[in-house]
Amino acid sequence: MTAFATARALSIGASLLAALTTVHAQSYPVTATQRSTAQQVAQQGIPETELAPNAPAQYTVKRGDTLWGISGMYLRQPWRWPDLWGMNLSSISNPHLIFPGQVLYLVRSNGYARLSSTAPNGDSGVVRLSPQARESSLNDLALPTLPPHLIEPFLAEPLVVDSLTLSQAPRIIATMDKRVLMAKGDRAYVRNSGGALVSTAKGQPLSYRLFREATPLKDPINGEILGYEAKYLGNAAVVRGETLIETPEGQPAQSTPGTVDITRSKNEIRAGDRLLPAPEQQYLSYVPHAPRTAVKAAVVSIYSDSVGVNAAQNQVIAINKGAQNGMDIGTVLELISKGNVIVDKTSATRDTVRLPDEQNGYAMVFKVFDRVSYALITTAQRPVNIGDGLQSPQN
Repeated sequence: MTAFATARALSIGASLLAALTTVHAQSYPVTATQRSTAQQVAQQGIPETELAPNAPAQYTVKRGDTLWGISGMYLRQPWRWPDLWGMNLSSISNPHLIFPGQVLYLVRSNGYARLSSTAPNGDSGVVRLSPQARESSLNDLALPTLPPHLIEPFLAEPLVVDSLTLSQAPRIIATMDKRVLMAKGDRAYVRNSGGALVSTAKGQPLSYRLFREATPLKDPINGEILGYEAKYLGNAAVVRGETLIETPEGQPAQSTPGTVDITRSKNEIRAGDRLLPAPEQQYLSYVPHAPRTAVKAAVVSIYSDSVGVNAAQNQVIAINKGAQNGMDIGTVLELISKGNVIVDKTSATRDTVRLPDEQNGYAMVFKVFDRVSYALITTAQRPVNIGDGLQSPQN
């Protein structure tokens, strides 16, 4: 997308990216030319041809709305608006937040359109809050980019490791009552596997995630193993640390197993499952943006507890590009369905023909490892399969 094409949609983009932070915006450098172009077209808006076909003249923001969803009402390509806002860095530090109850107006003039919080007759589309005690601030009410319940559960779940990480992690060896399977509320005993001991010492993690079996993630293009995906099972809290027992000189070291309580169980837990320190809880404000350079990627796997061969909207996929390839949180890619190979039965020679690839929707990267990333399918017209392509969004 050229600087001029990017800048043309600045007005609508600026209105829609209200809840994003300065930290994200500052990661996008702006040249003097881009800033000048943006300033020239900010008041004019974007060509009406770039609006969504049924863009509403007026819309009242509702609780549960998302910035992506509102953008989709107004723009043919909803992923574009954060990049546009990012060009106007001077406004990011004090954003005009969008809240439930706020009215947005689409103003059209001379073939161009812009989005405003002020009605054409001059009335302000402000949020009117009833006079009652409130536990949350306006900042808490600001719209998220995407529905949080679709992203947040996965922030601690997919884990891509090397071949040794899990094998060296502490492992569950038994339960308090000799049960084979464990769930939330059960107590378990843990030993190390050559790695760090589970400990209650100051500075050591007290909360762990539980994983099982590292499944190789193979690049569908060349078969190379990109990493190993560990299956998330739940969480555990340390009650007592593993302690070493003094043994006579020359005797092997011994230890008393550590004790953990299982605080969450998404799947059944059993002896042999591994513990890795749980990361701090994250609440990110995602800034969808096109990749910095052209991308050609492929779907490696579908992240799901059920056995399925394809994915749909709001499901998570792993792709064969990671931080080493320039992927970062918020990168939006266009999904491409591979054309099927068929036999042309209308031909006397029964030729084998591959049908054209087709654009299928968008996916947004939300978690990045070295060579693998996880992305949420934001839109999809047809099932997404392993081996399907992803590319930089096309204008």
